[in-house]
Amino acid sequence: MSASFRRVTEYPEDQWLMLSGIEHFEYCQRQWALIHIEQLWKDNGLTTAGTIVHERADDYAQSETRGDLLILRNLRVFSATLGVTGACDVVEFRRSDSGATLRGRDGRWQPYPVEYKHGGAQPYNRAGHYQLCCEAMCLEEMLSCTIPAGAMYYNKNRRREVVEFDEELRQRVRDDLASMHALFERGYTPRVKRSKKRCRSCSLVDLCLPELGSSESASSYINDRIEEVAGGLNQKTAE
Repeated sequence: MSASFRRVTEYPEDQWLMLSGIEHFEYCQRQWALIHIEQLWKDNGLTTAGTIVHERADDYAQSETRGDLLILRNLRVFSATLGVTGACDVVEFRRSDSGATLRGRDGRWQPYPVEYKHGGAQPYNRAGHYQLCCEAMCLEEMLSCTIPAGAMYYNKNRRREVVEFDEELRQRVRDDLASMHALFERGYTPRVKRSKKRCRSCSLVDLCLPELGSSESASSYINDRIEEVAGGLNQKTAE
């Protein structure tokens, strides 16, 4: 069947995943599963710094207009085709004949998503690019427009990195989300793929428990240990 006549599958809302999860998935599939399937989380210095950087970017009340530039912060987006929902840190809309129509505003506006990161660009880690591209694909579906590029803003050096949304990047987003949906439906947490640099920076390093392999989930292991401790305390009390 040709691509132009291929049936588009849409996910029901109760199966939508968190859009931000694609960055976790690209960084480490096990990390994504621990957070989004097993519901485990723990902050460290890096995640706390990231939260601080996002405070202004994620404040919708600070959206503003500067002439032909409209800046919206913490803009909620979704895609039924991809089965995701979330929020863009910042979306800049510039007046353009090739842009999209916006409710309550005259003319057409070209969207340009911007994702904020607290550190600097890391050549070995392009996880944020996939999140940014996913945001653009959601906006395209919502606004019936084409978004060729967006930007990563790195707080460390206060510079932007332009990201082109080519077909290779878009297909990687589609493939990642298909894998995420499959794992989520199974409730399966992938085995760890060790990386000294990434594991050292991960806030979940103490919860990952890579020594478990594929024998059981981290949350099951933790619950079993809690029950063992509780059982021991109850036995001592009874004695």
